[in-house]
Amino acid sequence: MIVITTPTGQIGGRLLELLLTETRTRGEELRVIVRDPGKLLDAVRAHVDVVTGSHDDPEVVDRAFAGADAVFWLVPSGTQAPSLEAMYSGFTRAAAKAFTTHGVGHVVGVSALGRGTPFAGRAGHVTASLAMDDLIAGTGVAYRALANPTFFDNLLWQVASIRDHGVFTETVAADRKAPRAATRDIAAAAAGLLLDRSWTGTGEVPVLGPEDLSPNDLARTMSDVLGRPIRYERQTLDAFRTALAGRGMEDAIAQGYLDMMRAKDDGLDDGVPRTPQTASPTTFREWCEQVLKPAVQA
Repeated sequence: MIVITTPTGQIGGRLLELLLTETRTRGEELRVIVRDPGKLLDAVRAHVDVVTGSHDDPEVVDRAFAGADAVFWLVPSGTQAPSLEAMYSGFTRAAAKAFTTHGVGHVVGVSALGRGTPFAGRAGHVTASLAMDDLIAGTGVAYRALANPTFFDNLLWQVASIRDHGVFTETVAADRKAPRAATRDIAAAAAGLLLDRSWTGTGEVPVLGPEDLSPNDLARTMSDVLGRPIRYERQTLDAFRTALAGRGMEDAIAQGYLDMMRAKDDGLDDGVPRTPQTASPTTFREWCEQVLKPAVQA
């Protein structure tokens, strides 16, 4: 039995697709925790056990983890929380207790790059995510944290600006190269770990994408794929804070994003070398052709 959290999200949804294909011939059962089962396709509901609710609820995870061999763990993003600790470790505490209570053997979590760097302790959401990893690892389960850089898919939040104005923004320097990855590759890494549970102990599995890219590199590729000029505009941290506040984001959560982006510009994501084991396959050009271009043209 594999339990999947966030089965309607970008990573969890893709993971569910992969596991539905693979587990039918492996004798594995799938269970999902979802707030709104109506968001699941009928074809999906027919092949999974559905537990309704939020995976920070002790009653929900107690039901969901009964009989579970492995769990995919992802804390959902949000705008409302009193602190980053509450958003990550606080959200995870009930699950951590349930891992032990129900003897869950393996957990795969979505986390971030940065551990061991000089910036790990002042990187906002990343710092909180690494503390969450430590909380899970402390339960005694075999745990693998998927250590991720910035997602290509974050650009989908800016589809309207890219389409209407030919502009996308970030807060890092225009020529700052760093790893970036597609969420579908993160899901694939999670699927591999959940299906082959021969691993033990705790550790990280970096998912770095095939190459380091700067915002200027992104602009050139988007321009080529979309067939028109796309330019990068660096956003100040103050402007970024104002934009986050405009979305109704709590001050503590917004500050966490500012601290994370400042740390990324300083080199937070540069601590892991790219090897055949840490690279992931999807190129930014492939992602633009297959995901961004259809979204812009929709």
